[in-house]
Parts: sequence; structure tokens; C-alpha cells
Amino acid sequence: MIQYFKNIEHQTIAIDKPEDGSWVNVLPPLRQEEFSELSESLDIPIDFLKDSLDIDERSRFEIDDNVKLIVIKTPTENISFNDSDAFYITIPICIILTHNQIVTVNSFENEAIKKFLTTFQNRNPDKKNMMVLKIFEKVINNFQDHLKEINMRRNNLEHKLYVANRNEELLQLMRIQKSLVYFLTALRSNELLMMKMVRTNFLQLNEDEKDFLDDLIVETSQALEMANTYTNILSSTLDAFASIISNNQNEVLKRLTTLTIVLTVPTLIASIYGMNVPIPYKDTPYAFWIPVIISLMILVVVGWNYIKRVKK
Repeated sequence: MIQYFKNIEHQTIAIDKPEDGSWVNVLPPLRQEEFSELSESLDIPIDFLKDSLDIDERSRFEIDDNVKLIVIKTPTENISFNDSDAFYITIPICIILTHNQIVTVNSFENEAIKKFLTTFQNRNPDKKNMMVLKIFEKVINNFQDHLKEINMRRNNLEHKLYVANRNEELLQLMRIQKSLVYFLTALRSNELLMMKMVRTNFLQLNEDEKDFLDDLIVETSQALEMANTYTNILSSTLDAFASIISNNQNEVLKRLTTLTIVLTVPTLIASIYGMNVPIPYKDTPYAFWIPVIISLMILVVVGWNYIKRVKK
């Protein structure tokens, strides 16, 4: 699906075909016919439009016949039905700067483009560089919002684990850890992209735009630091809970082993008195109570020694 927008007197107007100074937004479902038509009408290399279909496309930029392509990674909620997959993944947004338009191509619907659409009426279509930087800003805000949400979810799961060690919470923490791995990889890639854009002046920015891009690099670094911090905290938490579970398991095994040893001696005595051979005091009226009393005495002695050792 292809959308065309134009800013007319600070109002976002949907139009039927691309015009000078318009914004072209390509959303799923993506069809080959639309790509071919858009490529011919706007004189865009077809590969630039198809790059967004590769979910593993790295953040980068390139230029072909004065048409500029910028690929940046943005977070999105994972719609997988697999319970072990990450809560969030990262997908590419392709930003294409033609002679007269700015084109964005998305393999999934994402919040960054939706936020940009709500503020498009404040943009000046003649300043395409600033529009690109504003999309960058929405992407960074998206990362920061999702990182805060991930941290809150992690805290809630930890509190539940303190009460009861259940596999469900541990599985969700693992899914959070996978999400953070996606975020770390994408944020590093985005940071390198922006730094390289500053170094090469790919967009030919003016001083104000350079300052704004520098601020975006700082915010990306902060988001990257947040992701690193949350990843380290989560790793430490999972290691701590693994140690706690291991200690609890050892304690249970120790108790079961002790109980087995305690019951072994009475079982041995009862087995001996149950043999079909002559045994002492078999003809007395106390033949049953003698092994019972002996077994109880041994149980008391062994139990007392065990409690004494535990208290030490």
C-alpha cells in the first residue's frame, strides 16, 4: 500500500499521486507491482525499495544517480506466536531522498512513522534533511520508550519470582533478554550510521542540522547505555535465580537423602525380624514390640544428631 501526503498550510493532506514536496509512505502489504510503478514514476532504483523487505538489513546509507538511501533500524512488537521468541524485534526503515520527494518504505507498521505522521504538518517539505533527522528522532524515542517498558516488565517479573520460582516468569525474562539483544545490535548499528553521516556529511547538512544530528547521536548513545545496563542487570538476575534454584534443589536432595538414611536402619531391623529363621525372643509376647522400640530408639538418636549438625 502506498500513501501520499502533502503539507498544505500546516495541514497534512492525503493526495492521490506524488507531487513536488510530498511525502510517500509505503506500508505492507508490499506488492511487486507497486514497487515497479513507484520506481518508474519517481526514478528510484528498484533495489532501494526492496531493501526494506530484508528484516536483517543493516543500518547504512548509499547514493545512486543522486537518489539517496538511508536504512535505519527501529523497534517493533514481535507478532510471533512462539512463546519463546523475543517480545520486541528490530526492523529496517528505508528513507529515500529523490529530487523532489521523500519516500519511506516499511516492511511492518511501526510507531516511529506513525509519530512522524502526526507531526508532519509542522514539517517543511523543502527541508528534506530535517525531515530525515526528525524520523531519526522518532526512532530513538521509540527505543527509549520500549526500553522503559522492558525495564518495568523485568521488575514485575522479578517480584513474582521472589514469591514463587516458576518457569513462566523465567521464560518471560528470557524473552526480555532476547529483545535487549536485538536492541543492542540495532542501536550500535544506528549510532555508527549517524557518526558516519556526520563524518562524510552525506546529507550536506547546515550548522543547525549538524548540531541536531549531534544531539541525536548523544541520545542514541544514552539509549545504548540503557540497553547495556538493563542487559547486565537481567543477566545478573538470571544468574542469581539460577543459583537460588540450585541451592534449593540441593537442600531438598539433602533432606531426602537424610530421610532415606534414617529409614534404612529401621527397615533393616524389620527385614531381619521378618526372616523365616530362628530369631531371639520369637516366642515371647513382646516379639513385635522389641524391633519397634529398637527402631524408634535408633530414629531418635539419628534425628537428634542431624538436628544438632544443622544448627551448627
